[in-house]
This record gives sequence, C-alpha cells and structure tokens, in this order.
Amino acid sequence: MVFARALILAALPLLAVATAIQGRNDSPPPSSTDLCCKATGTASDPAIAKQLGLLGIVVQDVNALIGVNCSPITVIGSSSCSTTTVTCTDNSHGGLVALGCVPVTL
Repeated sequence: MVFARALILAALPLLAVATAIQGRNDSPPPSSTDLCCKATGTASDPAIAKQLGLLGIVVQDVNALIGVNCSPITVIGSSSCSTTTVTCTDNSHGGLVALGCVPVTL
C-alpha cells in the first residue's frame, strides 16, 4: 500500500511535465505585413510563374495574389509607396515574392 502511494506521488510530476510539453507551440502566429510591391499578379502570370519557378516555390492557388519585388512599409499611414500596396501573409522570400496578398489603400 505504501509502495503504491509512493509510485503515484512519483508519477504526478512526470504527468505535469508531459502535459506542459504537449501543450507547447513554438510556431509563430499567422500575421500579415504591409508591403510596397513593384508589381502584383497571380501564379498564372508568366513573369510571376517564372520567378516562382526560379525560387522553387509551389503555389497551390494559381489565382492567389502575389507581390513581386516588395519592401516593408515602416510608417503607418505613409503614402510613400508609389506602386502597389498590399498586405501579405508570407514575405519570407526576401522581398522577391510575397504570398497571400490582399490590396490595401493607405
């Protein structure tokens, strides 16, 4: 009986640690970034398709808006972008292409 209690008490901290590890999520939350892009279009546009191919990027939705040669807009409300302003969910390709874009008006 004493051994059973000791075993249960020893197992409780392990259960707490396992629960904490299981609930952990290191991935960043989805976010969007305002960008100034020299051009926008879809993956079916030949020039954009070529650039996506050179970068090895496969886009599932060929009608999704893609920004090309983009730079972040650092001042909120700034109208310094003389080309196309978009909000994109994936700008992880160094500004060459930005995926998941939606046009915005500043």
